Amino acid sequence: MKGFLILLNLSKEHITAGNHFNRWLVPPAALAVHLSIGMAYGFSVFWKPLGNALTGPDGKPVAACAAGASTFADKLAGTAKALTATDCNWTQFDLGWMYTLFFVLLGCSAAVWGGWLERAGPRKAGLVAMLCWCGGLLISALGVYQHQLWMMWLGSGVIGGIGLGLGYISPVSTLIKWFPDRRGMATGLAIMGFGGGAMIGSPLATKLMSIFATPTAPGVWQTFVVLALIYAVFMTCGSLGYRVPAANWKPAGWTPPDTQHNRLVATRHVHLKNAHKTPQFWLLWLILCMNVSAAIGIIGAAAPMLQETFGGVLIGQPTLGFADIKADEALTAAAAAVGAGFVGLISLFNIFGRIGWATSSDKLGRQTTYFIFFVLGIMMYVCGTYAANHHQLALFLLVFCIIASMYGGGFATIPAYLADLFGTQFVGAIHGRLLTAWSTAGILGPVIVNYLHDVRLEANVPYADIYAPIFMTLAALLGVGFVANLLVRPVADKYFMSDSELAAEQSGGKKTASETTSAAQNDQKTPGILVKLAWLAVLIPISYGIWMTVQKAWSLFA
Repeated sequence: MKGFLILLNLSKEHITAGNHFNRWLVPPAALAVHLSIGMAYGFSVFWKPLGNALTGPDGKPVAACAAGASTFADKLAGTAKALTATDCNWTQFDLGWMYTLFFVLLGCSAAVWGGWLERAGPRKAGLVAMLCWCGGLLISALGVYQHQLWMMWLGSGVIGGIGLGLGYISPVSTLIKWFPDRRGMATGLAIMGFGGGAMIGSPLATKLMSIFATPTAPGVWQTFVVLALIYAVFMTCGSLGYRVPAANWKPAGWTPPDTQHNRLVATRHVHLKNAHKTPQFWLLWLILCMNVSAAIGIIGAAAPMLQETFGGVLIGQPTLGFADIKADEALTAAAAAVGAGFVGLISLFNIFGRIGWATSSDKLGRQTTYFIFFVLGIMMYVCGTYAANHHQLALFLLVFCIIASMYGGGFATIPAYLADLFGTQFVGAIHGRLLTAWSTAGILGPVIVNYLHDVRLEANVPYADIYAPIFMTLAALLGVGFVANLLVRPVADKYFMSDSELAAEQSGGKKTASETTSAAQNDQKTPGILVKLAWLAVLIPISYGIWMTVQKAWSLFA
């Protein structure tokens, strides 16, 4: 009973754990939250059903709100009409703005409320994230039911986007403090969940829509409701599983590393209000922005890129180009299936790159890890250009699997890089502000790829030759990140807090002994069966997602 009451207490001082708490209960709690909000990556499974939601008396979909639009301005006008119209269908262009809202709001909300998260604690922040994400899904369900696009934008896009930001950063600071000996591995585990959320949610959503679909409705609003209920359970359990260590806690037997041999690992802490005043913050901002920009646009266009570049090679007819395939519906479907397999393969490398590269960074060091990302990334884009020009499919697949792994690895390694440079006291809030680099890259990367693609297409460049110059442009972005990473130096002493300032922050303006007292009161041994059940609860859906993704990827080799 006492343990249950502790779970219900959301204040930071009451979730401070004692020495007998098993820290391995925190990673599955973080995974439960990240696997839920990671469904943001999988929302594209709803675009086609929603685009055909309204049907006429003949059973065929009615015209889109932007029917006949041929210019960007016309498309925007069509979207403006679609926001409130109830008599026309939505296009992918209308619905695609959800992605923009997701990741812009993720970065902005993480930046704005990161400081509050550090004061309130991860449990309260995780529950607020659950209310926003799941509440947003319910508002979206109502929007689909009433065919009001603005409600989808508001529900999942804006309110859900805020939930994404809070949910994404809620466990970061906590995990880093629980695992000072394995910072990269700890954050890699959680952020792997965000990358894998769509791997689980997409096939689940597809299955639910097939169950709820009728001849006149695609079953999307019912699917949103069910997903909201499932995610509410997972995110609540995960958030209630968050505990924070007492100040100056260390794992038994662990000795902090000798900073004389690694000057980039700080032993003191920079206050949130000073972090953005340092050149290191902006160098890391640029590093993350370039690493993400150089991959996110290509990953988003993975399926059409593969089909346009290799054409008939994908379906055993190498003499056919993509233009020939487009003219035949059966060939188009076959090539699209292979493209979907490529997306699945990239997803797997993105996910496992998050834990693999982040864990490796504990041994290699963060600066060295990013050095590898940028140098190897440039080499991969050069190899990708060669593979595209010489139709080397196996090499092409290998190149972009490695790029996808470093894309995910960059996300998972950056929190540990921040903790090394700025200390752990405000790392969650600093990470939140740094995520504005992700928001920027989410616009910059796709704009570069899509603009160069369309310009070359309009210039009548053959499909197979479109992407090579794009790859070299993205390699140049990685070159910028490479230089920024080389310039990272230890943070100057003037930015670090004094011991008295740190003590005041850790006590939250209360007596310093309060945290220790709470830790002593909460010092109950974590049942081993609870840790096993927690890991089982997240590993089962992860295994399901991996299996479904492997089945898709197998189409590349079948």
